[in-house]
Amino acid sequence: MRRSFVLSLAGLALAPLALAQPPTPPPATPAGTGTSPARDNQVAASVNGDSIPLTEVDALLKNTLPLTPLTAAQRRQMRVEVLSDMIDDLLLRQFLRKNGPKVDPAEIDSQLKAFGDKLKKDGKSLADFYKETGQTEAQVRESWTTAMQLTGYVKSNTTEEQLKAYFSANKDHFDRVEVKVQHIVLRVGKNATAVERAAAKEKLEAIRAELAAGKLDFASAAKKHSHCPSGPTGGDIGYIARKGGLVDEAICRAAFAMKTGELSGVIETDFGLHILQVTDRKPGTPSTYEKSATDVLDTYSDDFRAELIAKLRKQGQIQITVP
Repeated sequence: MRRSFVLSLAGLALAPLALAQPPTPPPATPAGTGTSPARDNQVAASVNGDSIPLTEVDALLKNTLPLTPLTAAQRRQMRVEVLSDMIDDLLLRQFLRKNGPKVDPAEIDSQLKAFGDKLKKDGKSLADFYKETGQTEAQVRESWTTAMQLTGYVKSNTTEEQLKAYFSANKDHFDRVEVKVQHIVLRVGKNATAVERAAAKEKLEAIRAELAAGKLDFASAAKKHSHCPSGPTGGDIGYIARKGGLVDEAICRAAFAMKTGELSGVIETDFGLHILQVTDRKPGTPSTYEKSATDVLDTYSDDFRAELIAKLRKQGQIQITVP
């Protein structure tokens, strides 16, 4: 379950006044994240000829660093995760510059003013927001512009029949159904070899076989084998929604297709290999397309964005040089 380090473009466009407060920065910047003239010129990645400076990566990373010192390998891994989201955002901006609708800068001015007024009620300012999130005003304007372009592009390329079909296919989400999940995960990195991945899968399938045969209970297996922080508590990750949370889509899709008490097969995500078990289900409240139309468009846009970025990644020329 990979955490997103970059502010959601869709959320910024559709509800800029409802932005969550940014995390509090650590009291001190760990060694290795300061700036220098040489480092200012370093490029973390090149995307179709556009560069992402390392300084911008570290500006976003600063607000997520733990208080404990990091090894060089740990710092690089966190940079790579932040950079991955930044690459996605840049690919989207490049696409929408060519294909998206124009956005009037005056509309961004209006949204920034309204957002600034909201911050004042909390005793903060736009300058505080920029500092705390490691962004400049220009970067926020660009993000909001891109988000509005995405919404406009989706609207112009989607029929109401498509949205109604999407609503029906994802009714659990719009009904606000929740399922309680416990899982066992073996961490397998993106750069793992085929042999390493096969060995992890074989181990997890053996654990599943013991669970299915009743030779092992799920909580004990999670405590013993899971690489997730939920392992010591028996693998319980609590109630999850069908979409829109921090849980990987593959996990959500599998969990909502399962009956209470059922074991999943081995599921692969960017984080690793998982076995799930659903322990409870909350039915939510029945919804209709008419009452959920705005939410349907928002959620559809999120999925549209994810599918578009996956396509752009395959087509794009991406070179990562993060140290």
